[in-house]
Amino acid sequence: MSDSDTTLGEIRAFEPARGEADHPHSAIMRFGADKPLQLDAGGVLTPFQIAYQTYGTLNAARSNAILICHALSGDQHVANVHPVTGKPGWWETLVGPGKPIDTDRYFVIGTNVIGGCMGSTGPSSLNPASGKAYGLDLPILTIRDMVRAQAMLVDQLGIEKLLAVVGGSMGGMQVLQWAASYPERVFAAFPIATAARHSAQNIAFHEVGRQAIMADPEWRGGRYLAEGSSPRRGLSVARMAAHITYMSDSSLHRKFGRRLQDRDGHTFSFDADFQVESYLRHQGEAFVDRFDANSYLYMTRAMDYFDLAADYGGVLANAFKATKTRFCLVSFTSDWLFTTADSRNIVHALNAAGAPVSFAEIESDKGHDAFLLDEPEFFAITRGFIDAAARAVGVS
Repeated sequence: MSDSDTTLGEIRAFEPARGEADHPHSAIMRFGADKPLQLDAGGVLTPFQIAYQTYGTLNAARSNAILICHALSGDQHVANVHPVTGKPGWWETLVGPGKPIDTDRYFVIGTNVIGGCMGSTGPSSLNPASGKAYGLDLPILTIRDMVRAQAMLVDQLGIEKLLAVVGGSMGGMQVLQWAASYPERVFAAFPIATAARHSAQNIAFHEVGRQAIMADPEWRGGRYLAEGSSPRRGLSVARMAAHITYMSDSSLHRKFGRRLQDRDGHTFSFDADFQVESYLRHQGEAFVDRFDANSYLYMTRAMDYFDLAADYGGVLANAFKATKTRFCLVSFTSDWLFTTADSRNIVHALNAAGAPVSFAEIESDKGHDAFLLDEPEFFAITRGFIDAAARAVGVS
């Protein structure tokens, strides 16, 4: 140990999540040198692995598979108890028996993206060339790289065509990339609260988070795992800053207002006087127990680089030219991170491409996180879209 502020207890607290990096509590699909992952940055990633969970049963025709794509802070534990936190899956409101994405009818696949930290190859994974964690030796990854890896997993599962690909935020970017890269393999695409490119404002917020991590002395130039350290403070601040963007002013006011935290008056100090301060600190502290700081850098950078139109001559409609995939897009009125205008731009491009598309803007004061919360209108739209797709392909 160095003479840093990081305690042995803090490092041990991170170990449960670190253990998931190479040997997760979920299924793994490994790809050897004969199946390298081609990367947008050039070169290949090999060997690599993808961690995933499945729910429900694949039917005899292999026609009822739905791929769930997770957002920045998500993983493959969509609808099961999380092995690190012990909490329910991040989308258990939407996915499960009898729920809008009904696992009694559909075979649901949740993956951890490449670059993640819950079992898919990422910066906290063991680099076979060095015997240590990759750290920043892992090549920079893109949303398209993540989708290529998912497609390889779907191949290995023996599924030729997905009934639907579903995801919100960064997951929605993956849905759009799936529809552009593999239109013949996606019957229905459901991108939620997302955009076809990351805005300058969102890139700026991500850079604040990355700088918080890299300014933590325990980041050690990205080598913290090899050196027995952990930039918990920096990652916690990054999560706090990001979490503010996931909520709306009205939802923060409704939940916290200016109420004080377990006290009758101001302390005239920099303690957490207000409930909202205590809430953000809790969010930051909880996040670092299940997430890798370098994964945060890699995944935010992948989102920043996402610009689907740029890959098609600057014309978004060209990404969906002649597609037969049916689309449904959903936005939320109070989402200022991925606005309704972002979704409408995608809808206009799909209309220009002649693609079948429906769109709903849902009235909600819950901000960007609304797609993860109890929103009855969103649940009804999800069930209706997925069930209509199932009827169209003959899934009972």
